[in-house]
Amino acid sequence: MAFLEDHDTVPRSVLHPFSTEDQAAMAAMRAIVEPNKGRLQGTAARVPFDAVMERVTAPASVAYEADHVGGIPGWWCRPRCLPKDERPHHAVMHIHGGWFNWGSAHAFRHLAGHIAAQTQTAVFVPDYRLAPEHPFPAAAEDIRACYFGLTERGLSKIAVTGDSSGGTLALGLLAHLTAKSNGASEALVGGVALSPVTDLSLSGESWSTRAVADPYFTKPQATELVRSYLHGHDPADPLASPLNVDLEGLAPIRLHVGDDEVLLDDSVRFVERAVAAGVDARLDIWEGMVHGFLAGVGRLTASNEALQLIGEFLSNRFAE
Repeated sequence: MAFLEDHDTVPRSVLHPFSTEDQAAMAAMRAIVEPNKGRLQGTAARVPFDAVMERVTAPASVAYEADHVGGIPGWWCRPRCLPKDERPHHAVMHIHGGWFNWGSAHAFRHLAGHIAAQTQTAVFVPDYRLAPEHPFPAAAEDIRACYFGLTERGLSKIAVTGDSSGGTLALGLLAHLTAKSNGASEALVGGVALSPVTDLSLSGESWSTRAVADPYFTKPQATELVRSYLHGHDPADPLASPLNVDLEGLAPIRLHVGDDEVLLDDSVRFVERAVAAGVDARLDIWEGMVHGFLAGVGRLTASNEALQLIGEFLSNRFAE
């Protein structure tokens, strides 16, 4: 992974060591989840998947409110201690994960709530349409509608975050806004993607090199989920796979990924291309961590540190 050594004045990729405390916690987690590796399939997986996300530790002092933004339902996560006149025109849109087939705004509210608490900024989580009932490009259309809905409410500074397939949609939205030149695109301050699927052809080397290390996903499982989402659409289409987008002019971005993920190479290759295109981009790789490790906030050192880095980046972007 030569990219890790290709640092200039500002590191573009950082490998975070596996802490002793996290090693024991991850070993215990693996013992629980590995027997079910690759078994989450189809719409039947929605209930157990949401149940997992509901177990994310609830952040203190965050209130939740159902709403519709741009016609898209979802949930606001608002820091309770935020003064009414503080950052009234700032917001984060967090796009939930679930391989385009699973997940809900309600189930991801606590994860998004931690971002709200860390940045002291309201976060909206849209309930975009899911495959197979609503295949590509329905999810991307909903995300765009939600973003434009935020700008129509007078929000002048918006950051976009997303995890897993939500990271895919977040990067796709950033690319879409880069191609535009209007008030809505000018409101975008930056983005954060957590373990995004940037290549829906699933051609990354880590599908092989991390096949054993990843306790959650198998390539046959992912292939079927992507097939359900694309519904015959070409996975190489830049509108589906952000890795193939023209990245020149993209807003500042940060990516976080676990070193034990089959999706590791999706993040590595994307940031390589982004840096080559002159984008303010950085990749944080977390040794020993697996997909969705940010959900361990409050329990894992890596999760807490990643959340802090995300909060610092977003706060700095809002301050500019």
